[in-house]
Amino acid sequence: MPTAPELEEWKDVVRKYQDPTVSGSVWQLTNTLVPYVALWVFMYLLLGISWWLVVPLAVLAGAFLVRIFVIFHDCTHGSFFKSRRANEVVGFIAGVLTFTPYHHWKWEHSIHHASAGNLDRRGMGDVWTLTVHEYLEASRWKRFSYRLSRSPVILFVVAPLTLFLILHRLPARDAKERERCWVHVTNLGIVMLACLLAWTFGIKAYLIIQFIVLLVASTAGVWLFYVQHQFEDVYWERHPEWDFAEAALHGSSFYKLPKILQWFSGNIGFHHIHHLSPRIPNYRLEKAHKAEPLFQAVKPLTLGRSMKSLTFRLWDETRKKLVGFKAAKAARRQLDQSRSGKSEASSKERPHQE
Repeated sequence: MPTAPELEEWKDVVRKYQDPTVSGSVWQLTNTLVPYVALWVFMYLLLGISWWLVVPLAVLAGAFLVRIFVIFHDCTHGSFFKSRRANEVVGFIAGVLTFTPYHHWKWEHSIHHASAGNLDRRGMGDVWTLTVHEYLEASRWKRFSYRLSRSPVILFVVAPLTLFLILHRLPARDAKERERCWVHVTNLGIVMLACLLAWTFGIKAYLIIQFIVLLVASTAGVWLFYVQHQFEDVYWERHPEWDFAEAALHGSSFYKLPKILQWFSGNIGFHHIHHLSPRIPNYRLEKAHKAEPLFQAVKPLTLGRSMKSLTFRLWDETRKKLVGFKAAKAARRQLDQSRSGKSEASSKERPHQE
C-alpha cells in the first residue's frame, strides 16, 4: 500500500506520463479502426457463403468495438490528442460507432471521476450500490428491485443493451443545452450509418450482425466497469472522510488481464492509474505502472479472482468491505435479536416501575 509521502507526491508522478503523442494516437487509431472496418467488409463478403463464418467475425468485431470505446473514452478526457478539436472529432466518430453521445457522456463521466468511492455522491455513472443498512431499511419492493438489478443476466446482458440502445438516445433531465443537442446529432449519425449498412447488407443481416457486435462490446464494457469498482476491499467513504487519491488508488482496481485481453481493452485494467490521472492516454498507462512504485504497490485483481466480484452486493460500512446478501441476512438476524432483547427488557421493567 502506498505510504502517505508517496500519496502526497502523486501529482509529480503522473505529470510525467500525461502528454499524448501523435504517433501513439495515430497508430492506435490505425490498428483499431482499420481491422474493425475490414471485419465488416469480410462479413459482407462471407454473408452469401455461411452465417457460421459471419458470426465469429461479428464477435471479433465486438472485441474491437471495446477498443474503439476506450479511444472514445480517452477523447472525452482530452487525453488522446493534445488538440481539443481532434479529440472532439475522433470522439464523435467513435461515439457514433459505439452508440454513445460524446459531449453528454463526457459530462456524466466527469461526475463519476469526481465522486467515485464517495458514499454521499452515488448515483451518476456508477453501479447502483446500497449499504447493508440501507438495504435492510428499504421497502420490500426496493429490495426486490435491487436484487433483480444485481442478477448477472440483468447486469451483464439486459442492462448493457438497454444502456447503449435506449438510454444513450435520451439526454438526462439536468443536461445542458449543448449536451442535449449533441445527443440528437449522435442519434442522427447512428441512423445514417445504420441506413448505409442496412442498404449494403440488407436490413435483416445488418440488424443481426450489429446486435451481436453491440452485445459483445456492451457486455464486455459493463463487466470491465463493474470489476473496476466492485471488488471486496474497494474504497468507499462518507464525504467528510473521502480523499481523491485514496479513492483513485484503492477505489479503482488494477485489473491484471492476459495480454490479448489487455490489448483489446485498451489498457483500461490499469484503472487505478487512470482515476488518479485521466489525462494519461491509455497507451501510456502500462509504462507508468511499470516505472512507478506508487502504482506497483496496488494489489492486482486477476481474471480468476474477479469472478468473485459477482458475489459482492452491498457495502458494509462497519467492516469497510463489499459483502453478499448472506451478510445482510446475518445483520437482519442480529438486528431482530437486539430489538427483541430490548423489548423483553422493557417489558420486565414495567411491572417494577408500576
